[in-house]
Amino acid sequence: MTFIHDLSGSWELRGDGVELPATVPGSVHVDLLANGRIPDPFSDDNEHAVAWVGRQDWTYQREISWEGPEHDRIDLVFEGLDTVARVEVGGELVGETRNMHRTYRFDVTSLITGAQPLSVHFTSAYTEAERVRALVGPRPNAYPEPFQFIRKMACSFGWDWGPTLVTAGIWRPVRLEGWSTARIATVRPLCTYHGNAGKLDLTCEIERIRDRALRAQILLDGREIASLDLETDSVRAELDVPGVAPWHPRGYGEPTLYTLTVVLLDSESGTEIDRWERRTGFRSVHLDRSPDDAGTRFVFAINGEPVLVKGVNWIPDDIFPARMTRERYERRLREAADAGVNLIRVWGGGLYEDRAFYEVCDELGLLVWQDFLFACACYPEEEPLFSEVVAEARDNVTRLSPHPSLITWNGNNENLWLRGPHGWADDPGGDLSWGEKYYLETLPEIVAELDPSRPYQAGSPWSGSWEHEPNDPDHQTFHSWEVWNRQDYLHYRDSAPRFVAEFGWQAPPAWRTLRDAVSDDPMLPDSPGVLHHQKAEDGNGKLARGLAPHFPAPASTEAWHYLTQLNQVRAVRTGIDWWRSHWPHTAGTIVWQLNDLWPVTSWAAIDGAGRYKPLYFALREMYADRALTIQPRDGGLVVAVLNDHAEPWTGALRIERCDAAGTVRYSIVERVAVAPRSVALIPVPDADLVVAHLDDQRALWFAADTTEQDPGLTVTTEVVPGGLDVTVHAAGLARDVLLQPDRMHPEASVDQGFVTLLPGESTVFRVRAPIELDPGSVKDPWVLTDLASVLADGANR
Repeated sequence: MTFIHDLSGSWELRGDGVELPATVPGSVHVDLLANGRIPDPFSDDNEHAVAWVGRQDWTYQREISWEGPEHDRIDLVFEGLDTVARVEVGGELVGETRNMHRTYRFDVTSLITGAQPLSVHFTSAYTEAERVRALVGPRPNAYPEPFQFIRKMACSFGWDWGPTLVTAGIWRPVRLEGWSTARIATVRPLCTYHGNAGKLDLTCEIERIRDRALRAQILLDGREIASLDLETDSVRAELDVPGVAPWHPRGYGEPTLYTLTVVLLDSESGTEIDRWERRTGFRSVHLDRSPDDAGTRFVFAINGEPVLVKGVNWIPDDIFPARMTRERYERRLREAADAGVNLIRVWGGGLYEDRAFYEVCDELGLLVWQDFLFACACYPEEEPLFSEVVAEARDNVTRLSPHPSLITWNGNNENLWLRGPHGWADDPGGDLSWGEKYYLETLPEIVAELDPSRPYQAGSPWSGSWEHEPNDPDHQTFHSWEVWNRQDYLHYRDSAPRFVAEFGWQAPPAWRTLRDAVSDDPMLPDSPGVLHHQKAEDGNGKLARGLAPHFPAPASTEAWHYLTQLNQVRAVRTGIDWWRSHWPHTAGTIVWQLNDLWPVTSWAAIDGAGRYKPLYFALREMYADRALTIQPRDGGLVVAVLNDHAEPWTGALRIERCDAAGTVRYSIVERVAVAPRSVALIPVPDADLVVAHLDDQRALWFAADTTEQDPGLTVTTEVVPGGLDVTVHAAGLARDVLLQPDRMHPEASVDQGFVTLLPGESTVFRVRAPIELDPGSVKDPWVLTDLASVLADGANR
């Protein structure tokens, strides 16, 4: 049997004039921070103060010895090295690496003769990137950093929502692995479901030292389904697996999982030599990219059923990814699922995430769209990069193959698109190789060979061929950024793309998150610390231009914070509701973005401290299986009854026409019966305010963005176990009532965001905290407010 000796834990870190204890897995920044050698890079502009860290070379060192039973072979295995490393045991070079996204295995049998020093010397990623750039020539990109010249998490070099903190370190587990006779090198199970039965296309590769007859036993939930003689070092078997239930995405059935085990046996003695085990599931995936009268479809079907994608884009959840744990992955992904999300797109400037990420998605029924790691740049196709790209792709396609949640591979983020609009072909290096070969030849060939069970797409956005502009809204995937960058959010309604793979609107993080990160006094929207935590080009200018058509200029930082968060919700709701009402023509939306990796003004729904912006709560409404929205159509209004459910939605739809004060002037009831997974449009008359009710769902349409009506709010607070229940009653129309729990206590939370109350209505904000809260704190400034009060405060000023 294989014996594992874990080398995680205490190491030493050495650099120029630095020697201190370190923790593996980890990174240089984290170890320096833990030892008080650098300030918190998330605070103020400390990002600049620690920039030297990414420019230096570093060494991790510890003593190792083999403490297990005697074996034929001892391997040193690194699951992740960031990035350019030279590995030595006892002063002897055992290997060199140049790719953060690969696993490395080195034979150290002859070197482990007793206690020996293990040293991992890291060259600065800048040094390597600049060396490669000098070798292959310059290439254009969207940001002034050389991230496309090294196979490393691109956003560690900074992005329009992230800091420049260029890391180094042993970022994933490391171990000594002892084995004899043979070991299982890789298992690639492609599990599909057709005709009420599962099918397992299994490839198993072994590495052997001794010439012994070997056999692979295949088990599913402990039951043998096949036994394969291993006459060569690679075997493939296609097995029918009757009696299994399919894995379904959220909202379409149970995400049924099975334990798949491959046991390597000595054929003569029956002795177990090695074992591989994963949880997996059986499902079919089809991506309909067929032409129709409107252009080209882009519709995912799982187990034969078309799926309305209600997605979010995922960036690394920590700029120092070694700090991620299964618990953090599970918390963030459960938050996505609780918001009605059914698909996570893993964006191409980040990572192939940890196994735990995909396992949690498997368990929750969250679909995964995985980008290959290319983003916003021209990527050289020459050596030394080409062979690294091939090895990286083969490594990760194999590693992630067991996961039923993973349904598509995507070649890149925006590279096929941006080369034209950004004029990269005319920039220095623009006439050299730029990555097209990767996306249209190399990567699809690898996926076709190793994982034909999942559709490959060349890029996002991509129209399917060069016959159409890559970001053509009528053909396949579309990224909608013209609106945020230059237009009012109402322009989302100008088109109905076939699939919106990116769109979003910015807002600052929760007040406490921003205040903890910025020491400006006073803290203003344009004070230095706030601007440092706004990385988008002209980001605050775009926030202001986005507010201008809808609200007067904010009178204070607090008002700016409230109004920009409200505008984010209104903008994203405008897009999702409009596009969702066009299902199946528009087959899904993937909001940019779910999460942040530091405290920043960004497009995220959950900020860098893990606090919910109001957008997070709004997503629960927009992505509900059953929802109502009122939309303009053909010069009038319609109620769109959105039924993303397996059962028909029938009932009495009540439509009310109200005046500007919220008083009902006219009401009608219409019976509706909306088929499963479909949308019905019901014409309604216009008014100052239109309200639609069906079961527990409600939609509002306002002719005006604001109101001057006094909402006449009455607030009562009840102490309950774990916190407070805050009941708000409105005598008049109360638009966009918001309770900000972090203003009461840094760890306080609440169960809803913006709430609009019609005259006579009430709502309960459930505030929870790890300490006893003072009921009177609800009356503190800006804890509980509403739109009319914010605007009145500005008028009074």
